[in-house]
Amino acid sequence: MTDQKINILFLGDIFGEPGRLAIKNLLPRLKEQYSLDLVLANGENAARGRGITTKLAKEILASGVDLITGGNHILQVTEVYPCLNEKDSRVIRPCNFPKQAPGRGVGIVKSKSGVSVGVINVIGNMYLNGAADLPYDAIDDAIQKIRDEADIIVVDMHAEATSEKRAMGWYLDGRVQLVVGTHTHVQTADEEILPGGTAFITDLGMCGPYNSVIGMDKNIILKRFRTGMPQKFEIGVGDVRVCGIVCEIDLYTKKAVTISRICERE
Repeated sequence: MTDQKINILFLGDIFGEPGRLAIKNLLPRLKEQYSLDLVLANGENAARGRGITTKLAKEILASGVDLITGGNHILQVTEVYPCLNEKDSRVIRPCNFPKQAPGRGVGIVKSKSGVSVGVINVIGNMYLNGAADLPYDAIDDAIQKIRDEADIIVVDMHAEATSEKRAMGWYLDGRVQLVVGTHTHVQTADEEILPGGTAFITDLGMCGPYNSVIGMDKNIILKRFRTGMPQKFEIGVGDVRVCGIVCEIDLYTKKAVTISRICERE
């Protein structure tokens, strides 16, 4: 490890085939443009908007993503469970899921310069997953578990409420280097470096079709909202974008230096 700083790209929720293809097509240019050392992405919507399969996880990793985080849909497709249970799996799920759930809530991945990056996935409780434990004790345990092995720590807080994500940013300020929010698929304009040196954003946005309602066909969603009747969801088409943040972290001070939003059209 010779470089003093590391550049990390964290991509928002990958939504279906449009999101997967956009990452495959755009990531090579983004790696060069931002001199990226590591790429992380939330992949819980990779399989037609709900869940992920082993095949799709391998496809995303082959596109240049180094580790995939999850959320409330990560266990939706049972076929992925063996992949989640693999030793050193590069697909993780929230650390505060029940202990009997497959997979792990933390992962360690090496950057191209040899930096050990610990990644923690956690899920909020408000309006989302009543079966999950409170996130605070779980994330304290996760940090303790990897602090000796990881040079820096990054957290994906998957939550519905912006207040819950913001609160987690303050809770972890100065203890980890980056906290990002996922799940709501709308990129927020509040990226900042908190007083303790932790970079934070409430939501990364989505990698997928923006000619939609957070990924799904807008006409189907409008029909559901207007009639109150169930509808078969279909993925939206058009205006595909890749959204997330690039964060520069100083390896000596263990603090974030910059955090910048990206939103690139395919």
